[in-house]
Amino acid sequence: MVTLPWRVRARRRARVRSAARTFTGNALIAFGAVSALVQFVGQLYPEAIADRGAVTTAAIGCCTVWGALRARPRRLVRREFGNPPTTVVIKDGDLFAEPAHLVIGFCDTFDTDVEDGVLVNADSTQGQLLDRRYVGDRHRMDAELGAALHAIAPATRVNRAAKPRGKLTRYPIGTVAVLGSRPRLVFAVAYSRLAPDYVAAGSVDELWYSLARLWDAVFRHAQQERVAMPLVGSGLARLGLDDESLLRLVLLSFVAHSRRRRVCRELCVVLRPEAFRRIDRAEVAAFLDSLGH
Repeated sequence: MVTLPWRVRARRRARVRSAARTFTGNALIAFGAVSALVQFVGQLYPEAIADRGAVTTAAIGCCTVWGALRARPRRLVRREFGNPPTTVVIKDGDLFAEPAHLVIGFCDTFDTDVEDGVLVNADSTQGQLLDRRYVGDRHRMDAELGAALHAIAPATRVNRAAKPRGKLTRYPIGTVAVLGSRPRLVFAVAYSRLAPDYVAAGSVDELWYSLARLWDAVFRHAQQERVAMPLVGSGLARLGLDDESLLRLVLLSFVAHSRRRRVCRELCVVLRPEAFRRIDRAEVAAFLDSLGH
């Protein structure tokens, strides 16, 4: 999805305002606490505070540093929930290096061909899955997909004239194919439709439905172990959500399902470094805090 320049500037201004509010609020709270402590000590031991000007200056300096530390961008966002206990982590890094089961988004045809980048971009998470988990062996990956999808009724089958390249069987949106073996399963979830021009497209409703089916599959197969996923839906045609809004949608879906039953002990959303820099981590942390109430 193309991000318009005015949206980039608006998000930057919003992050600056958020950081300023966080700095001011924490600095004032710290100064109030230090002032109360100094007054209390001064009343009990007047001789202990001989130079009140120096004490005030030191207090202001410490509170300023505290406010700046609290307002600095977080290296990761982490929130623990109870009843049932589960943890959510948002970070940047290498998804395929995570010691966890993986979630990978697919289109409804589960195409895997990265040749020329027409069907699947080699730099996408699907392309990286083929390269790093299957060492480029597309036939093995297709065989595992075929076995995982064997018991699932297709939605339809298109003819070759309508889709000259790739697979012809379409599966229902929300279909989850579980690949590989423990301790690192792959949950391949179909959350988009591949159009005749080979551009994946979908809607917010379809993504929300697919996430629900994904959590059901994770509950059944992951044995409550750690799960890592990219920001599914990022760049999806016609979805109309920026990365931060999309992240909130994923988090809301996961936490809502985790309240009914423990989906997994930890969900780690791994963002690309550029996407991680764009999001307002303090606002995302506040959003997670609101979900815990």
